[in-house]
Amino acid sequence: MKVLALDYGRARTGVAVSDSTGTLARPLTVVQKAGTAAGMRALLEQIAEQQPELVVVGLPLTLRGDQGEQARETLAFVERLRSRCPVPVETYDERFTTTLAGRTTGSKHGDDALAAAHLLEGYLTRLAG
Repeated sequence: MKVLALDYGRARTGVAVSDSTGTLARPLTVVQKAGTAAGMRALLEQIAEQQPELVVVGLPLTLRGDQGEQARETLAFVERLRSRCPVPVETYDERFTTTLAGRTTGSKHGDDALAAAHLLEGYLTRLAG
């Protein structure tokens, strides 16, 4: 199953995609201001181009697993995306993905897309059981 992952942020949203078998994750791009009308259009274009079977959005829970302000903003974004996206949209706990991405150097995709790739790797591992 091909999955597209999003590391949502108010300014930048990292995008990563898996291969068609749902085994490998790779950073794809960064969408600027995905919460705006123009950003949402750009994001939906990426989804249409990649043709995933599922979109996974990282949910930034606190270290204790609670929903803070950023998680609430992300959930509002997810609801807007669900209303416009032709494929199912799920959330997945993204704690530590941005930290992991910051430790990876030399990527042309930037930390946000790398964070989305780390998120996707975790999701695919969980999915594989």
